[in-house]
Amino acid sequence: MEYKNLLVEKKGSLATVTVSRPKALNALNTEVIAELYDVWRNLESDTNIGVVIITGDGEKSFVAGADIGELNKLDSLEGIKLAERGQGLYWKIENSDIISIAAINGFALGGGCELAMACDIRIASKNVKIGQPEVNLGIIPGYGGTQRLARLVGKGMAKLLILTGDMIDAEEALRIGLVDKITEPAELLSEAEKLAGKILSRGPKAVISAKRCINFAANSDLDTGLRYEIIEFGAICATDDSKEGTSAFMEKRKPNFKGA
Repeated sequence: MEYKNLLVEKKGSLATVTVSRPKALNALNTEVIAELYDVWRNLESDTNIGVVIITGDGEKSFVAGADIGELNKLDSLEGIKLAERGQGLYWKIENSDIISIAAINGFALGGGCELAMACDIRIASKNVKIGQPEVNLGIIPGYGGTQRLARLVGKGMAKLLILTGDMIDAEEALRIGLVDKITEPAELLSEAEKLAGKILSRGPKAVISAKRCINFAANSDLDTGLRYEIIEFGAICATDDSKEGTSAFMEKRKPNFKGA
């Protein structure tokens, strides 16, 4: 299916989704949110897809926030509905069995920063400017920014960034843990693809199970999280892939995982 604001490419088990509104610096509007939700639903139904790279069209911007013209027209009820749609999409990405990599180029502001935080791994080019500048517009983050940023960088740093509305560069984002790796702009997608290839070479069921355990940890106490890990570990031990992986190690060969 073709989309007005997205470019979708599949290579084997890897898909790349590019937000493409370059004249608007790839800003999000209700149409983009709807298309992202649709494409993600379609990718989840494709059992061959294991990793998705999300990026922005061009080097200037990943996603430069929301469409300000749309925000200006919202009343309270419309604002609630908009936030619910955005949060619903980002929750779906965060909790999907598909592994998501944000390849962040240029501006990643507001909803763009929130989109990156909903992904499993964030790789940033050195030209990145990232932040939650909503207070500069007299509003607050609405797509999960107040929640995910605090979980990633700590409550104090989250308050510093959100309450000032300041942007930070890639080096600072790496230092505080907002992004996981930085690279030259020209190497951004190749680095993301290299990482995706490494993840895809691992046991698919194990990767999904590990992601579930890590996500569970963010919303539970340690004891409950440890019990959940025990359950997942037991389930993984019964899979064909676990037998193949351990056998391959003992036989000094590469494993042939089949996702079973």
